[in-house]
Amino acid sequence: MKQQLRIGIYPGTFDPITKGHLHLIRRASKLVDHLIVGVAANSRKQPSFTHAERLEMVQTDLLNMHEKHCEIEVMSYDNLLVKFARDMKASCIFRGLRAVSDFDFEFQMTGMNARLDPDIETVFLMAADKWQFVSSSFVKEISSLGGDVSDVVTPSVEAQLNKKFGR
Repeated sequence: MKQQLRIGIYPGTFDPITKGHLHLIRRASKLVDHLIVGVAANSRKQPSFTHAERLEMVQTDLLNMHEKHCEIEVMSYDNLLVKFARDMKASCIFRGLRAVSDFDFEFQMTGMNARLDPDIETVFLMAADKWQFVSSSFVKEISSLGGDVSDVVTPSVEAQLNKKFGR
């Protein structure tokens, strides 16, 4: 009997993708047979980068990621995360936690997702110490003010930030 592939989704806005995101993607890839990185259109968050730019940054960073433990695919979605996961036949959604403040929001979202589809599990991955302070919002703010973010984003994302903020 053929065993069913374990498919997981790591969703986000990725505005922009950071080394913290990449670290979680690498870890999540150890836990499933196929990982989908879902880039949310999510215009409600008013991202700085267009959806196409965010997709391109994620794809570029994943092409350059050497330590992958399963096939990783980048996909766009613009509907409910649970519906996207169901459509992709995913059994789990990976979420990163940096601090207690993340947990409050994620806890509520997990409860609602479980009501929408109890067959899809949410798996929390704690951010490594090195990445707990990194957020896309901080990266954009620091970069927009001329600060150095080279230690928290890849060179390709740094180039996109420099282009976005006129440097």
